Amino acid sequence: MTSYETPLPAPPERPLVRVLGDRAAARCLLAVLVSGFGTSALWLVAGVWTKELTGSDGLAALCAFALWAPTLAGPLLGAIADRVRRRRLLVTVNLASACLVLALFAVDGPGRLWLLFAVLFLYGACGVVADAAESAWVAGAVPGDVLGELNGLRMSVNEGVKIVAPLAGAALFAAYGGSRVALLDAVTFVVAAGLFASVPGRDPRPVRRAGARAADGLRELWRHGELRPLLLSGSGVMALSGITGASVFAVVDGLGRAPAFTGVLYAVQGVGSVAAGALSGGLLRRLGARRFAAYGIALFALGAAVRAVPYDAAVLAGSAAIGAGLPCPLVAALTAVQRALPDEVLGRASAAAHTLLFTPGALTLAVGAGLVVVAPVGVLLPVMGGVGLLLAAACHGGGRRSGSAVTAPE
Repeated sequence: MTSYETPLPAPPERPLVRVLGDRAAARCLLAVLVSGFGTSALWLVAGVWTKELTGSDGLAALCAFALWAPTLAGPLLGAIADRVRRRRLLVTVNLASACLVLALFAVDGPGRLWLLFAVLFLYGACGVVADAAESAWVAGAVPGDVLGELNGLRMSVNEGVKIVAPLAGAALFAAYGGSRVALLDAVTFVVAAGLFASVPGRDPRPVRRAGARAADGLRELWRHGELRPLLLSGSGVMALSGITGASVFAVVDGLGRAPAFTGVLYAVQGVGSVAAGALSGGLLRRLGARRFAAYGIALFALGAAVRAVPYDAAVLAGSAAIGAGLPCPLVAALTAVQRALPDEVLGRASAAAHTLLFTPGALTLAVGAGLVVVAPVGVLLPVMGGVGLLLAAACHGGGRRSGSAVTAPE
């Protein structure tokens, strides 16, 4: 037994070699790549499609909210992954998602817009269940010393497809319409289902705890003194990221650039996230979860402050630092949850962790939009950077004061 906070010696293999050398990890990573491509393409196209049908910016923005809203029910939806065989659930949910998006072929005018929003909401709910099932299944199917690499590379893959897939989806939408993007997404889900189904080995039924409830996931997370600092710091930095994200257009204005320059900043940030994800596994082993998360938060904070400097080079460097720092506390927290918690609550606990980590960023986007109106970015971003550094310091020292050791099998 070893604490997930204890730095482990780094194996000689590179992270990608280690992940691809494990059949379950490799096929999981490929499934994330394929289905993530379709999801990222549809995410952008849904807003463009709504804008084209209605001319409303507000309705277009609601598409992202419809996809995100089911994460609020993460602990409840994640409990499904603790009741049935998880790999089978992954196959079923991916096939159901493929059928679901085909309903978008019926969206042919503003009168059918309700169907688009219904599909997006159910699509988001399926995503919550799939994420919970995948996190719980992988924790048992993949060797413990590969989990960090896999989670880091999953982050790299997710960020990488966000750079490429929206452009591909937009081009496909412009040429053939939204229904063809839905068809592409359906195909990616079928391929992902096939990849999960092809993993050899047993797919054991989770051990069900008598009297288990959806809220057990949150309770399990909170009662572990070493998990709390990771989850709270990850939640905090995601809240800060919502504010820094809302300021991006003001940053571009300060450079005297056209609004389209925001695409460059997002691309640079994405490249930083891809690089960080690729390195996460090795750094997580060397540093331990708490230090790795704290250093990532500090890098994010410095990037946010530097992005306030009204020069292209500084803004680009700050964007790269934000992209590189932000994944670190997320990978650290989610990997720690997988290693620390018992299998019978891992599905609902993983979903609860996703809710705690990702909901604050969505909520503070609106806060950031208001703050940008009343505070110049030259003041706002350095303040956010200062808060981030305090958060990093708290994360680095918080677990030592907790007095609760969390152990996981090697």
